[in-house]
Amino acid sequence: MSKKKSIVSVKVIKGDINRALKKLKRRTIDSGHLLELRERRYYTKPTTVRRKQKQQAIREQQKETILGKIDDGDTSIRFYTKKKKKPKNQKKEDKNKNTRK
Repeated sequence: MSKKKSIVSVKVIKGDINRALKKLKRRTIDSGHLLELRERRYYTKPTTVRRKQKQQAIREQQKETILGKIDDGDTSIRFYTKKKKKPKNQKKEDKNKNTRK
């Protein structure tokens, strides 16, 4: 973020307010005013910011390595997914088997 951001202004040409609003919205998004406003809404500690940046960098690096291996032809690689849960009925059967022995 830069220290000073230029003020966004738009001229209304021939009374066309809709076009002027469209330009204003585009310029505010491009200038970064809205992003800075959202970031400043709540205070985040510097350690939290660094931790989130580090986690994001780790995720991006893992994604790049997996995609690189897939491009090389390794089909056994998968993205990280949640572990499959056992069905509820199977858990009851496992308990019954243990008690019968």
